[in-house]
Amino acid sequence: MSDSLTGQLLPHERVLWEGKPGTGIILRPVEAFLIPFSLLWGGFALFWNVSVWAIDGNGADLPFKLFGLPFLVAGLYITVGRFWLDMRIRGNLAYLVTDRRILICKRGRSSTSKSIDIKRLPALEFDERSDGTGTIRFGASGNWFNGGNFGIWQPTFDQTPQFIRIADVRAVYELIQKQAA
Repeated sequence: MSDSLTGQLLPHERVLWEGKPGTGIILRPVEAFLIPFSLLWGGFALFWNVSVWAIDGNGADLPFKLFGLPFLVAGLYITVGRFWLDMRIRGNLAYLVTDRRILICKRGRSSTSKSIDIKRLPALEFDERSDGTGTIRFGASGNWFNGGNFGIWQPTFDQTPQFIRIADVRAVYELIQKQAA
C-alpha cells in the first residue's frame, strides 16, 4: 500500500482489501442511447463548423462562426473525450475496505477521498459480469436523466460512491457484507 493511502487510515485501522478499478473503456447499457446521440451531435457540430469556416464564400460574420465552436467542443467530449477522461480518472483511483470503513481515494493533483462507515452502509448494489469483474455501488442508483447526475456520461462522475469494475467483485461484496454485520 502506498504512503498516500496509509495516511488515510485511522489509528489501529486494518486494511482487509485493497483494489483498483478496471482499465479500458467501460461500455454500459445506457451507451446504446449515448453513443448514437453523441455521434449525431458531434457530426452536426462538425458539419456546422466546416460549413461556416471552410466555405468562406457565404460571408458569415465572426460571431456567427464562433457560435458553433462550443458545440464542437461538447461534441468532441461526448463522442470520445468522456471515455479518455474516465480512463484517466480511474487510473488514479484506489479502493480500500478496512475493518471500519470503505475508502475511495483519488490521487493526483487534486487528491480526494470518500469514506463510508462500514457499520452504516447505505443500500448496496452489486453488479457482476461473466468474467468475475463488477461494480459495487454504495447507495441506490439514481435517475440518470435528472439534472444533478453527470454520471450518465461517465461512471467516475456518478454522485453515488462505487467500486467500479473491480476484480473478484463477489468476494469483495461478501467481505463488505461480513464486516457490516
